[in-house]
Amino acid sequence: MASSRHVSVVAALGTAQTLAWASSYYLPAMLAAPMARDLGVSTPTIFAAFSVALVVSALLGPYAGRAIDHWGGRPVLAGTNVVFALGLAALAGAHGPAGLFGAWILLGVGMGSGLYEAAFAALVRLYGHGSRNTITGITLIAGFASTVGWPLSTWLEHEVGWRGTCCTWAALHLLVGLPLNLRLPRAPAPTLSSLPEQAPELNEAASLHGPPARRAAVLLAAVFAATWFISTAMAAHLPRLLELNGATLATAVAVGALVGPAQVAGRLLEFGVLRRVHPLLSARLAAVMHPLGAALLVFIGGPGAALFAILHGAGNGILTIAKGTLPLVLFGPKGYGHRQGLLMVPARVAQASAPWLFGLCLDRWGAGALWLSGSIGLMAFGALLAMPRASEGNSPLSSRRGNPTRP
Repeated sequence: MASSRHVSVVAALGTAQTLAWASSYYLPAMLAAPMARDLGVSTPTIFAAFSVALVVSALLGPYAGRAIDHWGGRPVLAGTNVVFALGLAALAGAHGPAGLFGAWILLGVGMGSGLYEAAFAALVRLYGHGSRNTITGITLIAGFASTVGWPLSTWLEHEVGWRGTCCTWAALHLLVGLPLNLRLPRAPAPTLSSLPEQAPELNEAASLHGPPARRAAVLLAAVFAATWFISTAMAAHLPRLLELNGATLATAVAVGALVGPAQVAGRLLEFGVLRRVHPLLSARLAAVMHPLGAALLVFIGGPGAALFAILHGAGNGILTIAKGTLPLVLFGPKGYGHRQGLLMVPARVAQASAPWLFGLCLDRWGAGALWLSGSIGLMAFGALLAMPRASEGNSPLSSRRGNPTRP
């Protein structure tokens, strides 16, 4: 019975997350150009407004996480559907830069409290240490957000214009997303284990305490910032990067299409084989995939483009899950939402700056910009290697049938 309830929660939350990502994070890629033409601004201005939304989401994340720790994910996630709907309606009604930026600030509020970090916190609030498989499950479903969102936004823009597209997404939040998030179980009443930390004995499930925990938090925040910078930079510039490394335009476009399926394949690998090992080991494996693919692309050139895309996509898919499971396994479920929000602040800022900064690097260094992303990936791998290990084997997520599996 418990298993069937978990499946129902994963299906509902995964579908709601697909809608949330498709109508916010993946929206500018398809609508930026028509928006810019209609509003009389440049396309970079549209992406600047989107970057502001990402910064807003970074600042709001810790507060949203604290709210989920206290009340559970159901009211917070359901509330974000209303916020998303209001933001999209405001975007549809914008007639200049002020309206554009105001709408994206509102959408940033929704993104800060309604995307993966909030969904992960909702699952941890419900299932505690048993959340790893459910976290993987929702990322498997929502991994198709761009696959669903980009074609749908493109078709809607052709049929009803970009304003009608935004209104349609707003309606979907109220008619589909809101009921799905309201189907989530109510979180249990707060207990001692979910109160603010007062003494170590109240948080015995956590793996790390004191200075090792602070060191792990700093390293983990750096890993998240590095990997999100790489992911966002590749999402914005992958075709151009491949062309600069010797691929033809047709090859670059075809190879770029491999990233999405590779991400899903990586998540399936995590759900199948890698769930039997400690999450820190799977994160290390994932972190080294982009640098390995970058090395192949540098030394082989165009023929190595497909391998690069597959390795990058698979690593990114696994790291998306690691962003949810590593804070749980290292620090325990108590205060997970607030801690997750704090850990992701540098990542959101890095994400907001990645398209612009990596674009400058491509302009200046050309194909050599790949050395930057590869080096950042290696730094993330090094940070994961330096993660405190004293209590890794004591975490419930690191064992199967009572036998701890060390990374």
